[in-house]
Amino acid sequence: MKIANSERLKFELMTDQDAHLFFELDQDPEVMRYINGGNMTSMEDVLNIYIPRMKSYTNEKLGWGQWKVSITDTNEFIGWVLVRPIDFFSDNSQLDNLELGWRFKKITWGKGYATEAAKSIALAVSQTKSVSKISAIALECNLASIKIMTKLGMKYIKTYIHKDPLGDIEAVYYEIKVDDFHKRTALNYN
Repeated sequence: MKIANSERLKFELMTDQDAHLFFELDQDPEVMRYINGGNMTSMEDVLNIYIPRMKSYTNEKLGWGQWKVSITDTNEFIGWVLVRPIDFFSDNSQLDNLELGWRFKKITWGKGYATEAAKSIALAVSQTKSVSKISAIALECNLASIKIMTKLGMKYIKTYIHKDPLGDIEAVYYEIKVDDFHKRTALNYN
């Protein structure tokens, strides 16, 4: 799957060759605050945990994986958007419900890049007939991520314990039906 450039951004599916970009992004404690309390990721963890984890759910045909986000004019890497089935690392993976996640450099915060990227990527992956919902999770205190979810038209569904092999967290869960997302996008809501 190819994802068309948005107004300011371009997208490319990430591979193990992008390990240095994962590492670079995770060296800012503010970026990591809502991920693990502000701890920076080591290159060893990038190579031994995060890259194999990403490879386990990457499916180029379906658009699953982590999409590198770069500014079109400068080619500067600014972050990524994750796409995978919700509950992928459990026995109850929901192949019709794609989870979006994002992580962006602090210098880009407040400029609308994450929303623009998430919207473009969601629009592309939601064209797959097997997808009926798009969802996202965040810590309840991560108001910036929750704002992006609401800008995408997602609605709060529940607060729950999100199970993950890297550690369970209490999270808020938001989702939107694909049909509603397409209607919203067609009306050009921001």
